[in-house]
Amino acid sequence: MLKKEARQKVIIDLIENNDIATQEELCELLEREGYKATQATVSRDIRELALTKMPSEKKGQKYVRIKQSSGAMEQKYSRVLRDGFVAMDKAQSILVLRTVSGMAMAVGAAIDAMHLEEVSGCIAGDDTVMLAIRDAGSVDTLMAKIKEIVNP
Repeated sequence: MLKKEARQKVIIDLIENNDIATQEELCELLEREGYKATQATVSRDIRELALTKMPSEKKGQKYVRIKQSSGAMEQKYSRVLRDGFVAMDKAQSILVLRTVSGMAMAVGAAIDAMHLEEVSGCIAGDDTVMLAIRDAGSVDTLMAKIKEIVNP
């Protein structure tokens, strides 16, 4: 196993067993496990592993892995969208989703993972996700899909 693959496997184990809120915390835990990693390396690993932050019961937020290879992932993405969704509003070819505070990144990652044909990309903040829609005519179609997911 390559050093990078081994480190990323340890990262997955760490986030599954700990509430890790920052890249610095992750670097410290990796070092305890025998892996020297810079913040830049950990940042790349987070991106490659498709980690995002979700609210934590113990403290503010924690890293979680949304992208997995399970066939049930579509349901998990839908659940993340349903759990985080508050409201949506359209502005020409942009759809703005309001989420529970701290859930926007998870909702954005779930939407990206769903590969909805209408979505060109999204940007997430703390409680807002902006979706760039391929054309203005597709906004209503996407809104209907999202309504169906959040209100099954």
